[in-house]
Amino acid sequence: MIRHFKPEDTDNLINIWRMANAIAHPFLPTAFVKRVENDMRSLYLPNAETWVLENNGTNIGFTALIGNEIGGLFLNPAFHGQGFGRALVDHAFELKGPLKVEVFEKNMIGRRFYDGYGFIELKQHLHGASGETVLTLFKD
Repeated sequence: MIRHFKPEDTDNLINIWRMANAIAHPFLPTAFVKRVENDMRSLYLPNAETWVLENNGTNIGFTALIGNEIGGLFLNPAFHGQGFGRALVDHAFELKGPLKVEVFEKNMIGRRFYDGYGFIELKQHLHGASGETVLTLFKD
């Protein structure tokens, strides 16, 4: 089941983010990760159009949409490769149509996922806050 974010989801979704972030972004500086975690809690989750994925009544993932951009897509790693990430992106497509997403060049988990979904690279840029290259991807 995919449903709207509720404030009481915050702690659980932050834990999901921590687990997924640790395996997808081990290259990110610790100070940057801490800042993003604070921003997830206070800015991104409550202000983006956040959708929560439940499996048997347990939150297992979420996506945060900003217009037609996937601002974040995180899934409990225990549920990777089972179609749950695809379900979240399918839901975003139903709501928004063509989608954009930015993914770190070194995030091989995210890149494989988006490549498999059919996203194409539009451009690259240096992400100043992290010092890492980011790819902008698009799917129509």
